[in-house]
Amino acid sequence: MRRAAIALVAAAAATLSVGGAATATSTTSTGAPPDRPNIVVLMTDDQTLESLRVMGKTRALIGARGATFTNAFVSFSLCCPSRSTLLTGQYAHNHGVLGNTPPDGGYAKLDGTKTLPVWLQKAGYTTTHIGKYLNGYGTKNPTEIPPGWSEWHGSVDPSTYKYYGYTLNENGSLVTYGTDAASYSTDVYARIAGDVIRRRAPEAGPFYLSVAFLAPHAGGPTTKDDPKGIATPDPAPRHRNLFASEQLPSPPSFNEADVTDKPASMRSRKKLTATEVAGIRENYRQRLESLLAVDEAVESITNALAASGELERTLVVFTSDNGYFHGEHRVPQGKVLPYEPSIRVPLLMAGPGVPVGRNVDQHVSNIDLAPTLVAASRALPDRVMDGRSLWPLMTDDNLELGRDLLVERGPGPAASRFSAIRSQGWMYAEYGNGDRELYDLRNDPDQLVSLHASAAHAPLIAALGERLKRLQTCAGPTCYVPPRLRFVATYGGPIGPRAACLARGLVVGLVRGLDTSRIVRVDLYLNGRLVDRETRAPFGVALARKRVGTTGDLRARIVLSDDRVFTIDRDVRGCKK
Repeated sequence: MRRAAIALVAAAAATLSVGGAATATSTTSTGAPPDRPNIVVLMTDDQTLESLRVMGKTRALIGARGATFTNAFVSFSLCCPSRSTLLTGQYAHNHGVLGNTPPDGGYAKLDGTKTLPVWLQKAGYTTTHIGKYLNGYGTKNPTEIPPGWSEWHGSVDPSTYKYYGYTLNENGSLVTYGTDAASYSTDVYARIAGDVIRRRAPEAGPFYLSVAFLAPHAGGPTTKDDPKGIATPDPAPRHRNLFASEQLPSPPSFNEADVTDKPASMRSRKKLTATEVAGIRENYRQRLESLLAVDEAVESITNALAASGELERTLVVFTSDNGYFHGEHRVPQGKVLPYEPSIRVPLLMAGPGVPVGRNVDQHVSNIDLAPTLVAASRALPDRVMDGRSLWPLMTDDNLELGRDLLVERGPGPAASRFSAIRSQGWMYAEYGNGDRELYDLRNDPDQLVSLHASAAHAPLIAALGERLKRLQTCAGPTCYVPPRLRFVATYGGPIGPRAACLARGLVVGLVRGLDTSRIVRVDLYLNGRLVDRETRAPFGVALARKRVGTTGDLRARIVLSDDRVFTIDRDVRGCKK
């Protein structure tokens, strides 16, 4: 009976729509951020998502107090390109930083006049950076202060990669720190951050504070227990050997038994020897130990915000520039590969407007960080950003953007240069030498069996390949191309003088558009509650007016066969009596 009611009014859907066809996501869940909070961004270097487990203070003070993004990725898993994405909201192929060193990358490659700190400064923020910046900073002019920074405590390369004996450019003056325990870089950065917060708190305007720790990246000095052939970090003396008996994670991908389905660059890798595994284990333990000082730094910075009365007015973001390998897929160390350990990172946010204890499961990227901070600060960017603000996702756990994420690497040798698309449940990569990979992440999360040669998956590969081709050269809005669908709300009874006025009879919501043939399922929600699930056309719902009341928010959550999930909202308003 309900399906018959839908069919009776389906023909009218094109002309009796509420406010026209809907092609964008949620109109009812705007996810508006708070008005111009202070912003603190804390970034580690080469930190895996798995290692966040040892950072109890960070998880409690940021994650539990706010939102934890369980599927956060980076688009180019290498330091300088990734950090440039944070500063621009753009994929690497748009901001132009494609490596750590010239001529393709490095500090000088990025146009620093068009970056987040410049936008924030123009919006009235005082801006401060502490620690690592972009690779190569200071090698030509160590006293240079990049555009947009009101206060600068940047580490000067190549000393950045020392936990002791490094040099900071302190607002134009070079200061070299010693080798005593008090000079440990993580602790020094935390002390400077606390001082900045205490000085900035009384000021009338908001502040932006960026703290970029070296940990858990490898860095000197070396110690006698460092393994041969694998560079390690240097934990703070108080934390050394606290994880001396910690076991190395051994997922199914560790020292992968069969790599014949992998690209040429991976097939050439030999199985790890017992000696190499021992070295990976020692590196892993030291990396965990180095993060304990960062965990304490998060606590001290949080305490400084609280003591100054700024904690409730400050948006705090914690993340890493990329992940890292510890023997997965036979990779003893490093990153810059399209596999989960390399591209997946921690991302936590807390502060005004962020729901407490929220887990955000939708997949997001570091291209989204700058748009999120721009939205909160009301700054005006002078770049067209490729990402999207995360505020709607933080406040609406059922919202789906229907987008794919790009993972890229290049230039370089054809066998290692790739572009990949990361969708909800699949990763598809194309290499410069013609190699391909396809992984079903729902059934094969460790990326053990590539399905790129499977005839049964040819239609999916074609769809993913078409979308990947768009992403490879996308810019701004073209990096987000939603499915060609609309959600049309119509009325089964007489319509009053206003099309959006429900007089009586049925309310009918129908999903229409060029991609309807790809629809697998449509979940229909009324005022946030699931009211119907459709797995065959006409993909709609009929509701009596008494169920809707005088006002209602209809949402269609659409699952497509090409592994996209998309939500479209429609408002239904009743007539005034």
